[in-house]
This record gives sequence, structure tokens and C-alpha cells, in this order.
Amino acid sequence: MTSSSNPGPDEAVRAELTALRDSIDNIDAAVVHMLAERFKCTQRVGRLKADHRLPPADPAREARQIARLRELAQDAKLDPAFAEKLLNFIIAEVIRHHEQLAGGTGQRAD
Repeated sequence: MTSSSNPGPDEAVRAELTALRDSIDNIDAAVVHMLAERFKCTQRVGRLKADHRLPPADPAREARQIARLRELAQDAKLDPAFAEKLLNFIIAEVIRHHEQLAGGTGQRAD
């Protein structure tokens, strides 16, 4: 028999796919909102650094954060290398925002 003559399993698969995709969509929305909150905090850090003439980057803090995130990723059964790449991407964006603030561009990063 072909799968078209047996609609039961196909419907069940489609329903499961839809449910999983709905969950993925919800998780993606949560990730975006969490990143927005993170950038609001880092924007405040950037303003403090600019006001007090501190450097936009803090390599020691960044190294600690990367090590911490790699450990969290490993505990969560997520590839630590992927987690590090993601954090490096975020850190680069934060530093860019801090450099803008330090340069007096006045652009909002949130």
C-alpha cells in the first residue's frame, strides 16, 4: 500500500511536525526577547564605560564569559564550540555598540 492510501500515519506525522515547529517558533521568539534584554543591559554597560572613559572591550571578562558559556553548553549537551561562536558573535556586536558610544555617535544599540 502507498502512503496516500493510508492517511492516518501521515496525518499524525503532520500534526507532530506542526507541534514541533510551533515549539521552535516559540523558542525563537523567546531567544529574540532574551537577546533584546541582554543588549539593553550591555547598552547600559557601554554608557557607563563611555562616561568613565573605560575601554569598550574587556578581554579578561570576555574570556571568563566564553569559558563559562562553554561549560554551560557542555552541561546542556550543546556543542561548546557552537556556543562559543554564538557568544563571540554577540560580544563583537556589543563591542561595536560600546565603540559607537565611546566615539559619541549617539546611536542607540537597543
